[in-house]
Amino acid sequence: MCSPRIVRVAHEAVAAGVSRRGLLGAAGLGAVAAIAGPTVAQAVPNPTGSVVDLTHTLTVELPVWPGNLPFASVPVAWHESGGFEQHALAFWEHTGTHIDAPVHRVAGGVTVDRIAAEDLVAPLVVIDISARAAADADAAVTVSDIEQWEAAHGRIPDRAFVAMYSGWERRLADAGTFVNLDGEGRPHAPGFGATAAEFLVSQRSIVGAGVDTLSLDLAAGKDFGAHTAFLGAGRYGVEMLANLAQVPPTGARLIVGAPKHAGGTGGPCRVLALT
Repeated sequence: MCSPRIVRVAHEAVAAGVSRRGLLGAAGLGAVAAIAGPTVAQAVPNPTGSVVDLTHTLTVELPVWPGNLPFASVPVAWHESGGFEQHALAFWEHTGTHIDAPVHRVAGGVTVDRIAAEDLVAPLVVIDISARAAADADAAVTVSDIEQWEAAHGRIPDRAFVAMYSGWERRLADAGTFVNLDGEGRPHAPGFGATAAEFLVSQRSIVGAGVDTLSLDLAAGKDFGAHTAFLGAGRYGVEMLANLAQVPPTGARLIVGAPKHAGGTGGPCRVLALT
């Protein structure tokens, strides 16, 4: 993260679209988007299988939770003036594809720098509720979904990471439809039901859970039961995963490249699936 002054200057620069020498290129927002590249990452070939990037590229256009500031990237050094290129970055910890440390929800919980490294590599379980989510923005992962997955694929492996695939990234072309606010300003998107989250931490030995939406919980929920169940039990979450349709329901291995800043509640991360 940057200092409050850099954060303020970065966002003001993005909003103003000032000159490259003044901070940003003449293209303003477009220049920042060009720096960051395309929104959805692509699968990377691997001689022994494949590596699927489950990470969205951070851009100013990437949807964020209502009220949060967008990502900003500001050039601060240039090749023609000293030989090196560098940017100042400004973002809230819970931006883009990011990890939730237990302390994000639970006072005194584990901070992101203290999550055990061995917990960041895990068997990947993908529970697909995309058909239901296409018809119902408030669709939730239930205990029944978990039981149906196990009936087809066997018991969830010990120390697994369980991800919900809702197909929500199909909405990324329009941030408004991704956040999906109703007339009262409440977002609507799928997530884990609280009972399913409690089942996974009490009846299965998982290390964490993830979603392809902005929240582990149903976006319209008010009690944050899934956050409380997962993070309260010392597990971590990953929100806004990408490309889950490209990995199998079972058999892949997850690697979470989590940030490691002291006392952090989370942060953008690079997430890979080895299939």
